Amino acid sequence: MTEADPRYPIGKFKAPKANTPEVRAAHIETLRQLPERLRAAVVGLSDTQLDTPYRDEGWTVRQVVHHVADSHANSYVRFKLALTENWPTIKPYDEAAWARLPDSSQAIEASLILIAGLHERLVALLESMSEDDFRRGFNHPERGRMTLAENLALYEWHSRHHTAHITNLRSRLGW
Repeated sequence: MTEADPRYPIGKFKAPKANTPEVRAAHIETLRQLPERLRAAVVGLSDTQLDTPYRDEGWTVRQVVHHVADSHANSYVRFKLALTENWPTIKPYDEAAWARLPDSSQAIEASLILIAGLHERLVALLESMSEDDFRRGFNHPERGRMTLAENLALYEWHSRHHTAHITNLRSRLGW
């Protein structure tokens, strides 16, 4: 896939080569800024625009916003499980099926509020973690063993990835 591929507007996820406090601080900063950036990406969009897919056969902007709330809530729970259990096996979920559930067609404000509160707590948790905490992790049935440093990097990318879906669509359609 190239960067021109609308599925991957910032490229596919690549784990960082280094897991340093500086790299993690930059990732945490992206997570801190996500609520504001996501809200800015959707500000002023009409219901018709919110119901526009970001690509052919892709999710609508509305579904993307709800997906971010769902996905980041799952990630937050995974962080907490890994910090309180010894390499737990987490449960994946069918993201596409969740995006088709009726609540993913509702107004986006509740998800924007959820993301803001969730990220406030997530960032506080991440900033309190030690070096050893970032080496803890969980077993993902599809991805294998993941450290919390790797999960942080994944969700930093995920934040930028889905925001770019929306901002690229706005740019492409002149919204």
